[in-house]
Amino acid sequence: MKKITLLLLFTFSATFAQNRREAEALVNQGIPYHDKGDFEGAIDKYDKALLIDKDNLLALTEKALTLNAMKKYPDAIAVSKQAIQAHQGENLREVYVSYGNALDNSGKTDESLKIYDEALVLFPDYYQLHFNKGVTLSSIKRFDEAVRCFQNAIKIKPLHGSSLNAIGILEMNNNRIASILAFSRLAMVEPSSARAEKALEVMQSLMIQGVSQTGKKTISINIDSAVLSDTTATGSKKENNFSSTDLILSLTASQDLDKKHKNDSKAEKFIRKFEVICSSLQETKKNNIGIYWEQFVPYFTEMNTKKLIEPFAYLIFSASGDNDAEKWVNKNKRKVELLQYWSDNYNWNKQ
Repeated sequence: MKKITLLLLFTFSATFAQNRREAEALVNQGIPYHDKGDFEGAIDKYDKALLIDKDNLLALTEKALTLNAMKKYPDAIAVSKQAIQAHQGENLREVYVSYGNALDNSGKTDESLKIYDEALVLFPDYYQLHFNKGVTLSSIKRFDEAVRCFQNAIKIKPLHGSSLNAIGILEMNNNRIASILAFSRLAMVEPSSARAEKALEVMQSLMIQGVSQTGKKTISINIDSAVLSDTTATGSKKENNFSSTDLILSLTASQDLDKKHKNDSKAEKFIRKFEVICSSLQETKKNNIGIYWEQFVPYFTEMNTKKLIEPFAYLIFSASGDNDAEKWVNKNKRKVELLQYWSDNYNWNKQ
């Protein structure tokens, strides 16, 4: 009897493994359909896989993702629940992302946040959970909490463009230096993307914020007094305080209106201001705290120390279609390659 039981167990295990392999082969056939936008074709493959292995985790994960893309949110929720119930203790982080997104897009914001919180207890180091929770919080205008989520995401994955973009957008009105640094990282991560081009436009605007020509020989500089404060309302030290750099940037930006700089290119003006920003950050970093000081400042001060601001500026301007910048990049390919090599090999763990 014992031999028969063992034989049956072995046969069952072998069949189960074979079913899983066949199911996953079908899922892998379906993923390209999803990628090219043929969602029905993808779902067909996933459903066939689930006929073979009814709770196959890969099939359920990809099906939930595709159902979200099809805006079939109740179905995505049902599939996500099935995966979670059948695979407790396994890697469900992608399933939770789909589950939270489906709830959020169904207008069930509170439930969505609850699911993200549940998932983050299980998978605290998955950047997509932090990012998607931030998106949900942004949708209900809980911006401070959303920013903290995006900050958590870039701590885990410094190259995550969507989190960098979100930080750049949400910090524009309250902390322009942080916004400029976030958008600059985005431009370095994906210089040819449409959002990097938009980020460059915003950065140029932020860099001259509050500076205007009020007369033939008169320049006005307006600075928000709240930005220059280095303490909170309770008197404690303010995190991510860039007040000194903000002031120096405004003074430097006023030089753009000087007639001796009237023929400077956009890239040249950007370089002058960005180098001043980085030099100021280097000088003031000792007594400042916060994730942007930890995450962004070492990267950009090192870029400045290595004389890489110039190729950085021309790279991002050329990617936006600036003809003069394109010519510079073509003539200085070695400098651009050195910039990209340095950035690609930057050690984020040394912060």
